[in-house]
Amino acid sequence: MVSQKTLFDCGANWMPEACESAMSINQQLMHSSSELARLVDCWDRPEPFVISLYALEDDIDSYQHVNNSVYVRWIDECARQHSKAVGVDTDDAAELGYGMAVRESRISYHAAAHQGEKVLCGNWLTRCDGRLRATREFQIVRQSDCITLIRAELNYICIKIDSGKPTKMPSLFREKYVARN
Repeated sequence: MVSQKTLFDCGANWMPEACESAMSINQQLMHSSSELARLVDCWDRPEPFVISLYALEDDIDSYQHVNNSVYVRWIDECARQHSKAVGVDTDDAAELGYGMAVRESRISYHAAAHQGEKVLCGNWLTRCDGRLRATREFQIVRQSDCITLIRAELNYICIKIDSGKPTKMPSLFREKYVARN
């Protein structure tokens, strides 16, 4: 079953300038059960964690499509929301002094999104060694036709925030970041 989360959390200061309009837009992104069933066929892997997105005017570049930096921001937000959903609020973890920092990223762009389009960002935690490293895979699809816009793989390492140095994952991370293949 595909999980659904709403992207815009106005309390998180993520795209605050778009918050008011985005909240009403995202209320329109709710899917019926039959639509979710159809969307299962969109994904490269089973059971993604999914957030809904809406390509806003500010996301569009001079080529009249969503700028590549926006996809990176969406991926980051999807990872943050997934962490929160499994019990690792990244703000709380930061207060404890730990975080998962991107060590390496690979993104393949396959098609473009345009202003007004609804897209879904799915992610899977595919590897976690329980010590230092974790890997997430992402796929962003256009909701209307299930066309894959991007595929990405990000490798993370656990860091101590005060030093920025790699460190062993705290028990919270080891318990909650469970990879599913």
